[in-house]
Amino acid sequence: MQTDKLNYRPWLVTVQGMACSRLVVVALLLSAGTAQAAMYRWVDSNGHVQYSDTLPPTYQQSGAAEMNKQGQVIKRTQSEGERKAEAVRQAEEKRAQAEQHKQAQLDRALTSTYTTEAEIDLSRDRALEHHILAIKGAEIRSKAVDANLAELNASIARVEKAGRKVSPSMRSQLDQASRESQELKRTIQGNEEAMASVREKYAADKARFHELTAKP
Repeated sequence: MQTDKLNYRPWLVTVQGMACSRLVVVALLLSAGTAQAAMYRWVDSNGHVQYSDTLPPTYQQSGAAEMNKQGQVIKRTQSEGERKAEAVRQAEEKRAQAEQHKQAQLDRALTSTYTTEAEIDLSRDRALEHHILAIKGAEIRSKAVDANLAELNASIARVEKAGRKVSPSMRSQLDQASRESQELKRTIQGNEEAMASVREKYAADKARFHELTAKP
């Protein structure tokens, strides 16, 4: 019996290739079966630890851990409570970073605007000047309005005492003077509160400037 040596070699390579492919398929199937044989650990609704080769439908709420054959955790799913806590932590961390960034910007602006603490005091006094003038002007006007109110009230009292009817014009003057008096009082109070805020702001700026520029 003669063998066709020219055709034998390609045929042998083909057979070997098919055998190799089958071995690869078998190896893949075995590895897939091994991967599917993982164990899971989770806590049930009663707080008891459970083990199984399949995850329960509630694992997204309770959380679960995937383990290998040696009992080592290779993957973990956070519980709903853990996910919420992580979201809160990340939000707080983001807020803190934003505050730090904002503070850094304020510090740079502070040290680039002033070179000494005396300059901060001067800037404060300039910011207060507007409110001081507004208060003085309102106080001067308030004295005149209050005097007019006193005179109107006295006139109305005399008219009423004489048994005469108070004229609509006099009533209108009294109402207008009363409203102006109240508005002037609000102006004085508003500027006083604004001055307190200005002093507080510049005091904080001065303290921060001292902290940033003080020599160690």
